[in-house]
Amino acid sequence: MHSVRFRPVMLSLALLAAAPVLAAASPSVEGDGAVLAPIQAFFTAMSHYDQAGMRAQVLPAGMATLMRDGKPDQLALGDFIGHVKPGKAQIEERIHDPLVHVDDNIAVVWAPYVFLLDGKPHHCGTDVFNLARVDGRWLISGVADNSRDCAAK
Repeated sequence: MHSVRFRPVMLSLALLAAAPVLAAASPSVEGDGAVLAPIQAFFTAMSHYDQAGMRAQVLPAGMATLMRDGKPDQLALGDFIGHVKPGKAQIEERIHDPLVHVDDNIAVVWAPYVFLLDGKPHHCGTDVFNLARVDGRWLISGVADNSRDCAAK
């Protein structure tokens, strides 16, 4: 009989003890700009075909998982950057409405994107970035995205 009475009390105590942990994993308001900065810098560098600028925003051994036609194409971020070579086309990737979650020195950003080729939508989808704070600086440690035709949108 006593164990039945203790269950609600123990559950309440467990929830109270977990509250700081739950709060720490909640969306960040104060640090969102700092977390988004390396992503924006990465996209800016990419639009200029600036591999050094892109590399400055990532942990090169991190992974990129690009979902194409339901199949993953995986490569190290450093190798992905190596594929971004100057071309005739103007490229730009834009994210919007990012959801940012931060817990201490890790963060996740989930954001819809559109990829522009010569200023026109080429494809779109969702980007998911994992970031790590290293020596006080946020760096992209992994990225996953999907892709679909959005030219008509």
